[in-house]
Amino acid sequence: MLRYERTAFHRSIMPPASLQTRLLNWYRKNKRIFPWRDRADAYAVWVSEIMLQQTRTETVVPYFENWMRLFPSVAALARASEGEVLRAWEGLGYYSRARNLHKAAKIVLERCGGTLPEDATELIKLPGIGRYTAGAIASIAFGKDEPALDGNLKRVYARLFDLNEPVNTPGGERVLWDVARRNLPWGRAGDFNQALMDLGATICLPKKPRCSLCPVADLCAARRNGVETLRPVKKAGKPAPGFVHAAGVIVRRGRVLLAKRPLGGLLGGMWEFPNGRVEGDPAEELAKALWTGYGLKVRRRDAAGVVRHAYTHFTLTVHVFLCDLSVKPRSDHLKWVRWADLDVYPMGKADRMVARMAETMVVSLNAR
Repeated sequence: MLRYERTAFHRSIMPPASLQTRLLNWYRKNKRIFPWRDRADAYAVWVSEIMLQQTRTETVVPYFENWMRLFPSVAALARASEGEVLRAWEGLGYYSRARNLHKAAKIVLERCGGTLPEDATELIKLPGIGRYTAGAIASIAFGKDEPALDGNLKRVYARLFDLNEPVNTPGGERVLWDVARRNLPWGRAGDFNQALMDLGATICLPKKPRCSLCPVADLCAARRNGVETLRPVKKAGKPAPGFVHAAGVIVRRGRVLLAKRPLGGLLGGMWEFPNGRVEGDPAEELAKALWTGYGLKVRRRDAAGVVRHAYTHFTLTVHVFLCDLSVKPRSDHLKWVRWADLDVYPMGKADRMVARMAETMVVSLNAR
């Protein structure tokens, strides 16, 4: 049986009104200042919530400001090209977020005249908007009485109520959503959700919670039971696998050959240097990988270096080589690009590192 279910005394020790009042008062005095807060613009709230998924706030701020300059409205985003959208997103990762945001903007423009739906049940129908994001947008942008539940809120609730069900399981999710809804202050949901976000980001930290500064420390069941550092409970995941790729930097007359990734899947629609997964010696398997993946016949020249990057579910090591092309490629997914124009083509972080490395090496070789 879940701890939350068998400790009904929590609700008597911590009346919702007491928790709500303290957190709202604390938030009014201590809330963090961000460019998407306290502005009557549901679109800005939407963009910020999508960017903040699995991304640190300090990383998001400059991207958000640049995004709003480029695409200041739903209509502006809907009318932008996919390349423009992906280029503006480059570096934030999880690029399906940008593609879904772009798709959703087109839907909102076409079906709603560019005005974002206010109801969470309608918001959740849009690409890229899940239960948490719908609740956050509805409560923050439209004042709806909807709970929200991101990583920070899960941790705060798990400690306040000393929940021992793993928060990354369906059962744990159900308990947390129930806790969130039960403790929602009707009419103040937006501020309350943001107060919990700020509390989790600044005080109720993952490894070293700053309990002495917490406005509701005496109401925290986990602290009272001496297990605050053991909450939230998480089910252990599998270790991330590692993959090795060989990539070819193919240069001809001041241009480099790029390949466009398929629209579906990881980094869909972005550009990369022709590459392929290898099991043995990358230098020996490069030619086979490029022929199999792209129909390219190449002759390996110099090794440019190695790039390493960690994704959410795997790690990637890319061995980079300068190559000569034996046969002229014929494919709509391949394109010769001037070095000076590389920044215009959206790439994942690993390929952007390959670009910088290769460009430096080519300049060095030309200077000899």
